[in-house]
Amino acid sequence: MATFTFHSTGYDIGSSGIGFFGSAGFGSSVSVGLYNDSTYITNSNGTIAGPSLNNIKYSHPQSGIVNGLASPSGLLLTRITNAQSTLNIRFSHATGVITQNAKLRIYDRSNINNPASGVTTKVAEIIHPSTSNSVVGSGSATWVTPGGSGTILSLANSPGISGFSPSGSGTVSDRHDWYLALSSSPDSIGSKTQYAMWVELEYL
Repeated sequence: MATFTFHSTGYDIGSSGIGFFGSAGFGSSVSVGLYNDSTYITNSNGTIAGPSLNNIKYSHPQSGIVNGLASPSGLLLTRITNAQSTLNIRFSHATGVITQNAKLRIYDRSNINNPASGVTTKVAEIIHPSTSNSVVGSGSATWVTPGGSGTILSLANSPGISGFSPSGSGTVSDRHDWYLALSSSPDSIGSKTQYAMWVELEYL
């Protein structure tokens, strides 16, 4: 049987979601045009506080501020480790398979071809199994701004458990992991609930 599960910072997110908030923590607003200073597991309306997660704040097309600890300009995306990622998407299968054509969309929870309503999301794929930020990974060098069918983020083929595709795009495994940096900015005031992620792939 094939399943998708979602994980972050040691937690199984399960059927919950991720919420992006300001510097004062859960429930605090992010100013229009700025990006999140904190990230939490929450419900679809962002009203129930779960554990805090790794926060990666967009700071530059090629870098992000990880948990507020980096320099103001942030770390290059290729130096952010898998363990520091905001989200781990995990595909599991009863037997070893190859995955391909994995794609990620950000949409309005109604139609995957529509962009999210009132919010801009930056996404980068992290491929960096090392725990050292001094090592350069092989993931996204720049942020992507997915929106419905307009911009779709293509993810690595057959990454395996490490996310590194140890045998290349033909890596066979019963588990494949993708690691993502996510950062969110409101386009207008108010909570943004017409906002979701869609992931699809082929396997053989």
